[in-house]
Amino acid sequence: MGRKKAVLSVNGKIRDLHSLPGHYGWFTALTSFLPGLFIVLVWIIFGSNLVDNFTLAALGDEIRSLSNFDRALYMNDIHNLAIGDAISRPLTNSLNNATNFYLRTQNNLLWIFTLSAIGVSSLLAIFSFRKISPELRSRNLVERLIIIMLVISSSIAILITIGIVSSLIVETLRFLEHVSLSEFLLGLKWSPQTALRADQVGSSGSFGAIPLFTGTLLITFIALLVAVPVGLFSAIYMTEFASPNARIFFKPLLELLAGIPTVVYGFFAALVVAPVIRNSGEVIGLEIASESALAAGLVMGIMIIPLISSLSDDVISSVPQSLRDASYGLGATKTETIVNVILPSALPGIVSAFLLAASRAIGETMIVVMAAGMAANLTANPLEAVTTVTVQILALLTGDQEFDSAKTLSAFALGLALFTITLFLNFIALKLVRKYQEQYD
Repeated sequence: MGRKKAVLSVNGKIRDLHSLPGHYGWFTALTSFLPGLFIVLVWIIFGSNLVDNFTLAALGDEIRSLSNFDRALYMNDIHNLAIGDAISRPLTNSLNNATNFYLRTQNNLLWIFTLSAIGVSSLLAIFSFRKISPELRSRNLVERLIIIMLVISSSIAILITIGIVSSLIVETLRFLEHVSLSEFLLGLKWSPQTALRADQVGSSGSFGAIPLFTGTLLITFIALLVAVPVGLFSAIYMTEFASPNARIFFKPLLELLAGIPTVVYGFFAALVVAPVIRNSGEVIGLEIASESALAAGLVMGIMIIPLISSLSDDVISSVPQSLRDASYGLGATKTETIVNVILPSALPGIVSAFLLAASRAIGETMIVVMAAGMAANLTANPLEAVTTVTVQILALLTGDQEFDSAKTLSAFALGLALFTITLFLNFIALKLVRKYQEQYD
């Protein structure tokens, strides 16, 4: 409608418009659509909390005087009763009345937000439609709106990152009130189990993270031993030796590995690879645990092969053909050209691919849970069971946990340590690319 009005305002002479007709249409659409969308997003994000707060405010003093945990359980029963699910307490008149109030409040707020979104969008649609004239700088306004949207999107991404890091830092500082930093970073025993009462046996756990870091690095090292040569050689074959038809056939098959869920890799490691390794060890007289770092590392290496192969393929393909032709003109063979010209030119990108793959392997969880176990053993023997940082985070935060004990808070300290390690690896990868990357004409 906005586009049509703009064209009619100049009797079809588009040259008399300040902007293209499409800009007038986009101006009308964005002006009317975005505020209504904002109201809908506010309801989606904060609507449930608003309903809960109104419901709690309407309850009696005996409910509001409960602890935060008991109030949360009471509200959970209201939610379950509202949808016809099971509740954890007997059904009483007060609970039934609270549920009815909850449903009425939810319905009323939904109508308020819905009508507000429709009303605001309608009013702004009328306003923007009446503003359309040949002199309206719609292109400038549309571009300004788009820039604002881009800035908001970038700010959201940055704020989310800051929020994640801040939450890790705050909870880690709370953890360090219970456990010293030296014990956490240099301790050789990890046993975070703590008792419920101080007079029980094992009332204080051990929070030495060295076994977790060792297990993480051991599995990552085994994975890279598998993935680096296979991924790099497959990239070299795809770019330098494979025919176009072979490349079209094999490259999607190789990258299909990246689309397999990690839990499937975990099943494969636990049901196929680990028994094969154990049976093979028995044949030659080796005692291999049913859950071992070797099994997890081998399957994890298979998982990250597409990452190294794809990145290395892109880097090798970007080496100019003129360098290859120059090498062939000097009498070098294809192998000599690859070793002495192509790989040195693509080395920064290849190293970056290796470091990114290492970061991917460090953060893997499911394969380690199913193939390497959860035993925090300080060992460099790949035939024994080990665990990693991510597996322990999963174990510590599974189930109902109180976020005031050293056991639960240690998960955040491990998360911050893992975040620091992966950030450091990514930083090194970027520095290598920027320092050694050559610009070709």
